[in-house]
Amino acid sequence: MARVDRPALNEHDAARRAVEAVWRIESARIVGALTRYTRDFELAEDVAQEALAAALVSWPRDGTPRDPAAWLIATARRRAIDAYRRRAGRDERYAALAHGLAEGQTTSGAGGAVASTPSIVAGDPGSDPEIYDPDRIDDDVLALMFVACHPVLSREARIALTLRVVGGLTSDEISRAFLAPVATVQARISRAKKTLAAARVPFEVPDGADRADRLSSVRGVLYVIFTSGSSATSGDDWIRHDLAREAVRLTRVLARLAPEPETFGLLALLELTSARFPARVGPSGEPILLEDQDRSRWDRAAIIRGRAALRRAVGPSGMGAYALQAGIAECHAVASSVSQTDWERIVVLYEALGRIAPSPVVDLNRAVAVAMAHGPDLGLRIVDELANQGQLAGTHLLPGVRGELLSRLGRTAEARGEYLRAAELCGNAAERLILTRKAAGSDPDPT
Repeated sequence: MARVDRPALNEHDAARRAVEAVWRIESARIVGALTRYTRDFELAEDVAQEALAAALVSWPRDGTPRDPAAWLIATARRRAIDAYRRRAGRDERYAALAHGLAEGQTTSGAGGAVASTPSIVAGDPGSDPEIYDPDRIDDDVLALMFVACHPVLSREARIALTLRVVGGLTSDEISRAFLAPVATVQARISRAKKTLAAARVPFEVPDGADRADRLSSVRGVLYVIFTSGSSATSGDDWIRHDLAREAVRLTRVLARLAPEPETFGLLALLELTSARFPARVGPSGEPILLEDQDRSRWDRAAIIRGRAALRRAVGPSGMGAYALQAGIAECHAVASSVSQTDWERIVVLYEALGRIAPSPVVDLNRAVAVAMAHGPDLGLRIVDELANQGQLAGTHLLPGVRGELLSRLGRTAEARGEYLRAAELCGNAAERLILTRKAAGSDPDPT
């Protein structure tokens, strides 16, 4: 019996995988086209999810359709038409009831007041038989990015909505990526859609200054998604590959749709940073620091793509914040070892970054570069200045760097205290393990 059941099970699993693959690749185009079609973002996302649920039932049973995206579009379109009809009928019933109350009349039933369903004046679904217009797909996806990353939403809502409607991730996948309950993610997405509806955010690619502001918001969301994957601040994993890869994929899409210098700067940064992923984790999942990494395992194709993007990241005003960070990543990518890295150039790039995007984290990273270029004592001075100013208090970053510099200066007892303090403040298990090992190595009397 097992032999008979296994092929059916495999076919069922294959169909489900096909649904998931199509949704991951085509979801942005599907939701974008449906939003243009319905002029209602919340409705478009809802009917797209209904179509996905229908596919999970139908495709394993009936087989994967020849054009899966078109099947999802057609199914969602029918659901949208049904929703319009229900909404139109409800509105007419409400109007008839209000009219009856105004005349001092009673109604024997709402059904008798309903006339034939009117056409939808703005964007009649029946008037547009071809909504999956290939000439408009790119604009649809870009507009969808602008909607999902609208400034009216909180940062958390922008991230969740972008991963859901542009990236095609499920609520469960998003919750696992950010270690948040599924209910919390779903609530964020639901509130985000209601906020967009209440604010009457148009489905369009903005022009002028508004476009620049919103594009900056989109890039910021993609950057946060990537950093959440590349340097996990909580949980057990050192790198969340799926999350980081999704950010790279979406940034490639954005660079194609909006080929502006700083977008290429972001793409270059993400490609060059992710190129080191294969060497950042050992066979058992343990973190491997930069100085110990096998550079032959770095992804050379990603380095080539990143450097090509970086060449397109210089605008009329020079390099932006993402491009400067990408320049730093390039210095690491082309060096044969830590000692052969151009630390002088990295110091200059961090100084430039600090002027256009000042941040205590930038200053802390500059301190590390200064220590590598000119000695740990000079780097420690910068770190101590940050500490005296109360910068980065409550995070593990400053004591972790301070412990490293103290260790290089031979001040092992002080270094051990800093490492232990950093470990206590660190929320990521893998990084915490590194810090405790360093503390043990800095202990002058480990017994």
